[in-house]
Amino acid sequence: MGKKLTGKVRRESLVTWLKNSSIPLTGTDLAEKANVSRQVIVQDISLLKAQDHPIIATSNGYLYMKMDDANEDYRRVIACKHDRNETREELYTIVDFGATVENVVIEHPIYGDLKASLLISSRADVDQFVNKIEAKNAPYLLELTDGVHNHTIVANEERKIDQAYQALKEKGFIVE
Repeated sequence: MGKKLTGKVRRESLVTWLKNSSIPLTGTDLAEKANVSRQVIVQDISLLKAQDHPIIATSNGYLYMKMDDANEDYRRVIACKHDRNETREELYTIVDFGATVENVVIEHPIYGDLKASLLISSRADVDQFVNKIEAKNAPYLLELTDGVHNHTIVANEERKIDQAYQALKEKGFIVE
């Protein structure tokens, strides 16, 4: 076991590790690297976010959002409605056209907008997400709003978003 990183040094290390990673890093992975508990990492991440570090928590771990001015991706927010059992089909439909499901947002009657980062780009990502939900017996956000939710979908070509949208519409998943 290595040396336990403390305070400022640990948070600086977290930023470096996240910036240098192209994949999400779990709280457990970061805790092992820093030789602290996962809860310490969760607190550190909260402090870093409060200092305006663009760190997001996804279902696969933490990501440092790199600001890329050259990024010419197309984005669209779509309104969807379905039940929990149709989630896999909805997400497969989007990723099969080469789009990424960036997030899910619901409008909660008390809290307002609740947003979760997803970053789902492949069927493997879909399976991993749905399997985690099922393994933990966790509710989907859509269950709080009778199935209504928004997704931001992203692709490198607008046509991919158009195709995914049309396929979702044909399956009855689009709210109009």
